[in-house]
Amino acid sequence: MAVTFSDLHTEEGLKSLDQYLSGKTYISGDQLTKDDIKVYAAVVEKPGDSFPNAAKWYHVVSSHLAPSFPGNAQGVRFSGKAAPAEAAPAKAAATAEDDDDLDLFGDETEEDKKAAEEREAAKKPAKKKESGKSSVLLDVKPWDDETDMKKLEEAVRGVEMPGLLWGASKLVPVGYGIKKLQIMMTIVDDLVSVDSLIEEHLTVEPCNEYIQSCDIVAFNKI
Repeated sequence: MAVTFSDLHTEEGLKSLDQYLSGKTYISGDQLTKDDIKVYAAVVEKPGDSFPNAAKWYHVVSSHLAPSFPGNAQGVRFSGKAAPAEAAPAKAAATAEDDDDLDLFGDETEEDKKAAEEREAAKKPAKKKESGKSSVLLDVKPWDDETDMKKLEEAVRGVEMPGLLWGASKLVPVGYGIKKLQIMMTIVDDLVSVDSLIEEHLTVEPCNEYIQSCDIVAFNKI
């Protein structure tokens, strides 16, 4: 259950803290927690001898924090009615509250856990989604029987782009002494559009010197 302390910069506030710590070494449980750090940050200076329980607790927390801050602190004081967060490095590390009331909700709330999970997720590099691949069989037709089919194939294979891999090929008779080139290719779907490949590369200059048209014979996902 949460514990609330108010006005820890006043004697009344220190008195309530002293009473609460009677028979206790720490604010919550039997070891140092964030509850102790929060309360420690709200206590301006070590309680006097009139608050023995609070003074003992303050000394214990200071002993835990001292090794983390080996520098020689000169000490600071604050004026005014409000109790600002302690300027010493140990207390600067604690969570400052906007007012004098401290609600202690244990080590971690659901919101804290969710925020921590989101931060961890943001640190991890997003797993790159693996793009699909396809196997395509293409018919490449020459202008006539006088077209040099060797140069036609060289023109086809000369088209290079990321995600495109040309495969096996063969010449297939069409009729009247004309042959067409039938060629396999493997493409990465996100990188290569077969329609764009045909319209923007294979049937325009310089390839159209040998190629009349192209047709997709088979299109299979790998």
